[in-house]
Amino acid sequence: MNQKSEFSVEGLRDYNRCGPVRWIISHCLEHKLYLFVGLFGFALTYIAFSGARVMFGRGAELIIEGGDAQAVIAVSLAVLILSVSDGLFALLGSMVMVILSTRVERDSRHELYASLLGKSQTFHDQQRVGDIMARATDDVRQLNFVIHPGIMFIFDMFLGFAVPMIYIAAINLELLLAPVIFVICYVFVVRRYMRRLEPVMMQQRMQYGTLSARLEETISGIEIVKVAAQEIEERKKFKRNAWKYRDFFVQQGKIEAAYLPLLMFGIAFGFFFLHCLNLYSRGILSIGDIIAVAGLMQVISFPVFISLFSISMIQLGIAGARRILELIEQRADIDENLAGHGAAVVGAIEFDHVTFKFHGSTVLEDVSFTVEPGQTVAIVGQTGSGKSTLTQLVSRTYDVDEGRVLIDGVDVRDWNLDRLRSQMGKIEQDIFLFSRSIADNIAFGVQNATAEEIENAAKEAQAHDFIMSFNDGYESEIGERGVTLSGGQRQRLALARAFLRQPRILILDDSTSAIDSATEDEIQKAMRRAQEGRTTILITHRLSQIRWADRIIVLENGRAIANGSHEELLRSSEHYRRIFARYGAVESPIGQLAAGGGA
Repeated sequence: MNQKSEFSVEGLRDYNRCGPVRWIISHCLEHKLYLFVGLFGFALTYIAFSGARVMFGRGAELIIEGGDAQAVIAVSLAVLILSVSDGLFALLGSMVMVILSTRVERDSRHELYASLLGKSQTFHDQQRVGDIMARATDDVRQLNFVIHPGIMFIFDMFLGFAVPMIYIAAINLELLLAPVIFVICYVFVVRRYMRRLEPVMMQQRMQYGTLSARLEETISGIEIVKVAAQEIEERKKFKRNAWKYRDFFVQQGKIEAAYLPLLMFGIAFGFFFLHCLNLYSRGILSIGDIIAVAGLMQVISFPVFISLFSISMIQLGIAGARRILELIEQRADIDENLAGHGAAVVGAIEFDHVTFKFHGSTVLEDVSFTVEPGQTVAIVGQTGSGKSTLTQLVSRTYDVDEGRVLIDGVDVRDWNLDRLRSQMGKIEQDIFLFSRSIADNIAFGVQNATAEEIENAAKEAQAHDFIMSFNDGYESEIGERGVTLSGGQRQRLALARAFLRQPRILILDDSTSAIDSATEDEIQKAMRRAQEGRTTILITHRLSQIRWADRIIVLENGRAIANGSHEELLRSSEHYRRIFARYGAVESPIGQLAAGGGA
């Protein structure tokens, strides 16, 4: 079996994930032309910029020596050409690097999003949505700044040291003494600076994720917050998190305030100028040479100054990249099994001594039963007995710890997961709807569904009338998670979605709990038509739905304690009788007798 720990996504490139720096570089190398044109443009910028400083010295020397006007004009034109070239090459380099940084941001966000889509439900159960959103938005955004202006500044640092020093060496090799000593000291000081800054930047990004997660939880649960009158308490908690986030910026500022290279450069420049005067007194340098090398030394001051900001940007981006990679590389326990079984589902389901544990707690224990193709099986039991978990094992949202779940005689772990799930439909009590049009929500998961097909599915689910009561009908936008609709309306849209997909296995988890009895009768008729020839697993406490199930399985504390038809269980299962007696649902003469016996 070909196993992969995550879903693969077509068209997604494999990037080097050995570390955040290599990962960023591998993203940049996907756009080699932009990277090399940008760097080449900045190289030419420094060559032209430094060359102009040399020509300043030559011009000053001509003036001092009383050179002719033609020579002065030639030097002036050279300075003009070099200065214009400097500006043009800088413009080219910046423009290309902006394009590169935007593309890397786009690609990395796509990579993260595709990875999240491929993670198992187990993975998502353990994540905080707000933190994921922080990584997918702000952390990814930091990658843009790593490249522009981050990498641009780093390249500026390299060129800002190398190019002027080459020009200085060409004028007089002895003058390299002060710049070389300064660069060596600079490298050691900056390395120490980066080591101090790195953990602060990482903590800053982590705290931002915590802040975002807390905000998302509060906004998502705003109804509970208001009902419990906890606005003041939640505001205090958010303030504490915001202050922690602010504290890391203060730490960053303290480290940056102690940035020594600027002071070191001032000292180095003083010794450099003293060296120049010494060489001048010995007749080795001219006034023009001193003006030229002083200008070149000032060129070195620019990368020293911007390194204070560029290193912070780089460290912040690397911290963000590390958080993104942590999410991408985190493995879950469900594999896609691309080479697995991929036949059309007939609908036979078998639980073979299945045991499932969640976070160490046993949810299902030694459950065994079979469902024939086309049968409707109702799962009943008290809250917490494992009913919903059982259906999640069928769709392989989770994997069993012991035993097997078989679809058409094949272990679900041996199926191609995408092929298996594409032939299943599931409707839960907690319906999720997207912030899209009603038509898009009904057609979700069905490619190229026509307006007529969508409308027919809605009519079967008794949703057409309320949809048409909206001003835009099927094009009406639904609020986030369907909050603009009632519970019954959401469930009817979910039923329409299932009817349109026409799955081979249909799972209904209390799917009509929010629908009134009159509407439910009409939906029941549509559901019976939809279930013809399909295997259906039904979870409900409504006797009206359970009665027409071919088989009923009774769960108690994660164990299947009884199964059979409704009439058989009323006679043979005290637990089954007790369930419906408690809800006042046993209404037949047999049921009344059974309820009395179970009391």
